[in-house]
This record gives sequence, C-alpha cells and structure tokens, in this order.
Amino acid sequence: MQKLEKIAEQIRQTFDAQTATRDKALGQARALTRACALSIRAVHRNETDVMQAHLDEARQLADALHTDLADYPAFYFAGYTQDSLKEFAEASITCALIRHQALPTPEELNLPPNTYLNGLAESVGEMRRRCLDMLRQDDSAEAERLLGHMDDIFAILVTMDYPDAITNGLRRQTDVIRAILERTRGDVTFSLRGEKLERSLSRLSGQLPGSESLLESARLPLPPEEKV
Repeated sequence: MQKLEKIAEQIRQTFDAQTATRDKALGQARALTRACALSIRAVHRNETDVMQAHLDEARQLADALHTDLADYPAFYFAGYTQDSLKEFAEASITCALIRHQALPTPEELNLPPNTYLNGLAESVGEMRRRCLDMLRQDDSAEAERLLGHMDDIFAILVTMDYPDAITNGLRRQTDVIRAILERTRGDVTFSLRGEKLERSLSRLSGQLPGSESLLESARLPLPPEEKV
C-alpha cells in the first residue's frame, strides 16, 4: 500500500499544479476581457492614447495565456480562455479599422483561426455603432467607409461553410452579421438620401418664397440607434 500512497501523492501534485494554472488563467482571462472592452470604449471616444494603452495590456495578457498554457491545451482551448481571446481579436480588429490601420492577421495576434474569425465577426457590431456615430456627426464618407469594411467581412465569413465543431459557432455569428449589415445599409442610405434632398433644396434657397421653411422641414432625423 506504500506504492498506492506514492501514486496518490504524485496525483495530488499534478492536480495542485493544474488547479493553480487554471486559477491563474481565469484571472488573466477576466483581465484580458476588461482591457479589450476598455480599448473599444476608448476608440469610440477618440481617445487614441488610452486605446493603445489598453490594447498593449491586452496583448501582454493574451501572450501570457499562450505561454502559460502551452503545456495545458485543455485549459487553453477551454471556453473561458477562448472567449477572452475572441475579445482580443475583436478589440484589435475594431481599433485598427476605425483608426484607418491595416487589418491584423491571426499570426500577428497569435490566435487560432476560429477564434480570430469569431472576433472578426463581432467587430461588425462595433463598426455599426461607429457608423451611426459618424452619421450623427454628418460624416457620411466615414460611415460609407466602415460599411464597406462590414460588407467585406461578411463576404468572407459567408464562405466559411464548415461544421460548428471546426469554426466554433461561426455560422450563427454570420447570420447575426447579415441582419446588422442590412440595418446599417438602410441607415446609411436613409441618411445619404436626406443629405441629397437637403442639398437640392439648398440650391432653391432664396429663389422661392418660403424656401427656408421648406428646407428646415426636409431635414430628416437619423433613426434611433438599435442595440446589436
């Protein structure tokens, strides 16, 4: 029975190491998710320095997860770890596209393909939010640029016709994107038509009696923002 006690002690040591690694990874994953959320909030507020600081923190945490869990693939590919890494992909992609920077690759972010694609998919919701902000600021050109990115992302994701076991639920995400894209396209079209009508009426200003009141009544409000 001494041999059994030795075996049990070895197993306890293994479990202790695994538990400590898992607990550390959970803390890192929570911190990573928070840093990513703060970086996205900062980019929407045009706080570039704050955005970059949180992205740098997120990158360090993502790299730490990759290194610390190299010998524990079950923990690295667990839901809580991959969800936080998906948030890292979303934040990195969203900030890059909003700031007119190059799209980061899965290799540059050191992420598995399915995690990267799910983060790419979720970035579409943040770009819709940015589009609506730009329309409210009368920056239709920027809204159209972001809509173009959304179109490009959807065009790629819809070609990823693989089982959910491979893509980790990407098909459902793609269906969500389809709805987001169509709503955003409608909002941008509505705004552009309103601008076109306003420009046409402006040319008549001063030429027809009551043209000022006609111009004012033609100003169309932007539809209220929807939660995505």
